[in-house]
Amino acid sequence: MIVIFDLDGTLIDSAPDIHATANAVLAEEGLEGFDLPTIRSFVGRGVPMLVQQMLDARGISDHERAERMIASLVARYESAVGLTRPYPGVVAALEALQASGHVMGVCTNKPAAPAHSVLRHLGLDRFFKEVIGGDSGLPRKPDPAMLLAVRQELGDLQTVYVGDSEVDAETAASANVPFFLFTEGYRKAEPETLPHDALFSEFSALPGLIAAI
Repeated sequence: MIVIFDLDGTLIDSAPDIHATANAVLAEEGLEGFDLPTIRSFVGRGVPMLVQQMLDARGISDHERAERMIASLVARYESAVGLTRPYPGVVAALEALQASGHVMGVCTNKPAAPAHSVLRHLGLDRFFKEVIGGDSGLPRKPDPAMLLAVRQELGDLQTVYVGDSEVDAETAASANVPFFLFTEGYRKAEPETLPHDALFSEFSALPGLIAAI
């Protein structure tokens, strides 16, 4: 079976690094920063949307400024790994899935270079045969194109998608693949209101849930 994961808010809690990086870019522009919960609420749809939401929240509409901020954030992003941690139980769950013969990949709206960088930094890159990021040229999630591309690269077998948010739930539904919702990530809605095939709050439960299907 193929198991494909979202990254931010699912495998890793990267919000502290994204928060620090975003506020550095805002300071560079002479703009006031945001608190961590606000930046966390902006995460999930890629860097351009993160920047757009920050500018919208400050009442600014300036395409040239937005493009400059996107470029600055991306330039800082690859090295922004020092505050990021895997969620508890992630490594053991991935080891169990790998030992059971499952093939794993990552489908994230984070750009590919920082996605690979943080996976290497945390020692998680050894688990994944394919990683597709939001700058792949394919439409970003919740469009299903990236998820379907990862599945095709991994062998087009029975697939489960594991994510944490409204975006991930919509992506899985559009791709017509089962969705397992990690409830401790960055979603805004109550978990029961999102379409899902399983809910879990601890990664120790994930191998058993996948084995059950």
